[in-house]
Amino acid sequence: MATEQPTPAAAGDQTRIHNIGYRGYDGPRLGRAYARRSLYSQSLRGAYGLGRSAKTKVLPMLLFAVMCVPAGIMVAVAVATKADELPLRYTTYAVVMQAVISLYLASQAPQSVSRDLRFKTVPLYFSRPIETADYVRAKYAALASALFVLTAVPLLVLYVGALLAKLDFTDQTKGFAQGLVSVALLSLLFAGVGLVVASVTPRRGFGIAAVIAVLTIPYGAVSTLQAIADVQDSSGAVPWIGLFSPITLIDGVQTAFLGATSGFPGGTGPSTAEGLVYVLVTLGLIAGSYGLLIRRYKKVGL
Repeated sequence: MATEQPTPAAAGDQTRIHNIGYRGYDGPRLGRAYARRSLYSQSLRGAYGLGRSAKTKVLPMLLFAVMCVPAGIMVAVAVATKADELPLRYTTYAVVMQAVISLYLASQAPQSVSRDLRFKTVPLYFSRPIETADYVRAKYAALASALFVLTAVPLLVLYVGALLAKLDFTDQTKGFAQGLVSVALLSLLFAGVGLVVASVTPRRGFGIAAVIAVLTIPYGAVSTLQAIADVQDSSGAVPWIGLFSPITLIDGVQTAFLGATSGFPGGTGPSTAEGLVYVLVTLGLIAGSYGLLIRRYKKVGL
């Protein structure tokens, strides 16, 4: 049986035109620089849970407090006992607190990039004036800045406390400046390593585990091999073994050039010549991390 077809008049009665209000934008175009600054600001705030739900603030703020509390205790002890110097050098603080720094990096590096990969929002960034290099620079700078805040604020607490304890101003200022240089280099290196590892997987849990593994396994292996070399009277090999772990790289650089006390077995830190190798390796890792991120996101953005 043939079905009845609607007449043209009836079909016309069913047609509607909806004005949904799309209009062209005639305002100012702020360009790549503004987009890059906005992405940097948003990523930096996100590293401490600012502008997000309350539960996302708990871990980064807790780790920030854990980093600062020991510094406050040291200051209180120095003031109460009228000590001639702080219990810990500025350059040593970050090395001692490396577990907290690693945990912070493991929690925030995946948060910075894995969400964009998981929800496939990276191509949307590149549909705007922002380019691959802008995205990588903003994310890298934001995480490095977050790490610098995490590691520099405790040093500031130590410095202010030392001045309140009336310790020598010149010595404390010099030590504080050396500590800031050390944690700035650490922040750049750790941010690069963390972002490269986290960008491999869109799953945040895998990213956290991978970052922890990359930071802790090499450090454990290097420390073990250094201890064995020291026991076997091969102290000359100890500095060279330290080239294979991010935290021992920072330890070697600050021992050679920033007047720090080495955490290597037997206190055998690198010489000035060996320290130059440490600097080159550290800068190479930073540049290499940036290059790997650029290549990674060029593929993702296609």
